[in-house]
Amino acid sequence: MLTKNRIALNRIISPSPSLKDFFRLARKLGISKVELRNDLPGKTGVPGIVDGLEPAEAARMARDEGIEILTINALQKFNLPSERKSRIEELKQLLCLAAAIGCKAVVLCPNNEKDDRRSGAEQYRDTVDALAEYGPLFAGYGILGYIEALGFGISSLASLPSALGAIKASGFSCYKTLLDSFHHYIGPDTKTMFGMDGLGASYETAYTGLVHISGVEDRIPPEAYLDEHRVLVGPADTMGNKELVARLLTMGYAGDFSFEPFSEKIQKLPPEQLADALEASLQFLGAAS
Repeated sequence: MLTKNRIALNRIISPSPSLKDFFRLARKLGISKVELRNDLPGKTGVPGIVDGLEPAEAARMARDEGIEILTINALQKFNLPSERKSRIEELKQLLCLAAAIGCKAVVLCPNNEKDDRRSGAEQYRDTVDALAEYGPLFAGYGILGYIEALGFGISSLASLPSALGAIKASGFSCYKTLLDSFHHYIGPDTKTMFGMDGLGASYETAYTGLVHISGVEDRIPPEAYLDEHRVLVGPADTMGNKELVARLLTMGYAGDFSFEPFSEKIQKLPPEQLADALEASLQFLGAAS
């Protein structure tokens, strides 16, 4: 059963309000888990993750509001060799902050640029090499790394099975996959991996650290889907999020589901309307209190 204690809010859903107001929005909905980001307008970089607050103050605020911080999202271009030195330095800062604010994971996103000329084999090898190099840092801090496959055609890691393969090949147990319903839908993977077509499931839910959910209601070809189309999941959703969530639960997934809508029409909703929209989405998904 999907219950509210397994629901989280990614801060992209409400990027403008203060960190404290974001925490309070979650609590108003009966949600106690959140994801923070390092790419919000005016709040970029490591200091921007906590609105420039001292880590100890941000940690105290989360405790006072009864909030658990699931992830910091994200270390970008983690598998691009030309960026490796700078990625390592940024990762050290992210891990230090994560440890200070009681955050249990940092999300890693692959290079997603059209000028990436590496072959698929080279991209996979570089992904494994990156995870092997970052592994001791994650292990040293006791923080997990969530590897997110981005389904866009230009992505250097678009497939969940490929991400899982790279994790296993790295030799480190500090990694899990991040299953994003949007990127799964537009990427190369199919519903067959979840056994949703009557065949046996091949996906290993035990390796999943988190599931991102967002819906698309625009009647356009999937190859035209962009982040800006991502809204809250409701009856008009074209991607089958409700069925996917139900299937993952049936398969034994025991982790959390985080709302991650990028659409400005969601992000710009007044707090009361956003709360109502979130409550409607929770009800549609069948989330019990």
